[in-house]
Order: sequence, then C-alpha cells, then structure tokens
Amino acid sequence: MPEYLDLIILFGVGVIAGVINIMAGGGSSLTLPALIFLGLDGATANGTNRVGILIQSIFATLSFRKEKITGLNLSLRLAAFTIPGAILGALIAVRMTDRWFEIILGIIMIGVIISMLIPQSKNLVTTTEGQKTWLIYPIMFAIGFYGGFVQVGVGFLIMAALYHLLKINLVFVNMHKVFITLIFTIPALIIFIWTDNVDWLLGLVLAAGNGVGGWSAARISVRGGEKVIRYVMIVAIFIIALKLLGLF
Repeated sequence: MPEYLDLIILFGVGVIAGVINIMAGGGSSLTLPALIFLGLDGATANGTNRVGILIQSIFATLSFRKEKITGLNLSLRLAAFTIPGAILGALIAVRMTDRWFEIILGIIMIGVIISMLIPQSKNLVTTTEGQKTWLIYPIMFAIGFYGGFVQVGVGFLIMAALYHLLKINLVFVNMHKVFITLIFTIPALIIFIWTDNVDWLLGLVLAAGNGVGGWSAARISVRGGEKVIRYVMIVAIFIIALKLLGLF
C-alpha cells in the first residue's frame, strides 16, 4: 500500500503531465517512471498510466468544447483508423518482458527528442479545417499502434501528422489530438484491464491529477494560441531530456 505522501506526489506528477500532454506531448515520460518507482512492473505501469490518459483526454475534450473549439467529423474519421492499431499495440505490450519494455521505452524517448529538435518550416500556412490527403490514414493506424503499445510521446506524433500533412492550426491540432487519444485509449485500456495490468488506486490518483492538468491546459491552449503551445513544447522537450540524462 503506497504512503499518503506517495499518492500526493503522484497526483502532482499527474497535473504536470496532464498540462504537458495536452499542450504538447511526452507527459507519460514522467508518469511511467513514477509508477515504476512506486513498485509497479512495466506492463502494469503501462496499463495504469492509461487510466490517467483516458480521464485527462475526457476533461480536455470537454474543455475544448466549452471554448467552442470543435471538429467532430474529422476527429472521428481520424480516430477510427487508430483503433485497430491501438488494439494490436496493446496486445503486444502486455506480453512483453519488463526489460524489453524499458529498453524500447528508452529508445523511443531518445527518438522523440531528436524528432522535436529538427527545424520546422517557418513558411507553413495552416487553417482550422486543414487539407485532404489519403496518406494521413495509414499514418493514423501506425500512430494508434504506437499509442496502444507504449503511449510515450504519441501526442508529438499526432501533432506532427496533423500539422505537417493536413496543415491544421496548432490550436485545432491540439483539439483533434486529445479526442483521437481518447478514442484509441479505450480499447487499449480494456486490454490492460482484461489482462489484469491496472493498479486502480494509483491509476485513479494519477487520473485525478491528469484531469486537472488536462482541463486547464486546454483552456490555456485556446486562449494563448500557437505561440504558447510552441513554448510549452520546448519546455516538454527539456523535461524529457533531463529525464534521459538522469538529472530529473
């Protein structure tokens, strides 16, 4: 049974991760190590983290709707292609040994850092509706697989796909991102529950923090616009870098 102080710290980590996940991505790079530190094995930490992700995504989606930022048709169409990938990824994740999970997680986190440091085009013109391209659908399947498998940094991948392929404004990218994450998290979480890889006490404490962070971050995202989102993404990258270097 975790100490009360551990639960309070986990709630605080959840709040910070919720803000980072909604504004940019990579919040699970804080929550997964925190859950493992509290004694969970890799698969259970992975499953427990999905409870927080689900609640965070619900709160953030409701917050975006309250701010009149919606695009349900496109969100549903994109999310539908992530579902089969998420199911496949989760089925593989629950069968993986802790050691392999930690190795793959470390490699993925390094890749996320490298990808976010690649210079972006300054002349990219975006809209709230975006453009149409068939390439987005197989990419969403692959993102769903990744999200079902490990989750860490999936927000970066969704944002990159919607921003660069569909050329959607970053505020609307964030809105689509949280709804897509909400949808593919449901079947992935069901698989982790079915295989008994969820610690409900830690999951619900984390979810409470994620929900608070997600609701607040959605409002900040809308009111601050693309400029604020870019700054938060830089901070998120910095936090992940410190974690990789063992300084956090």
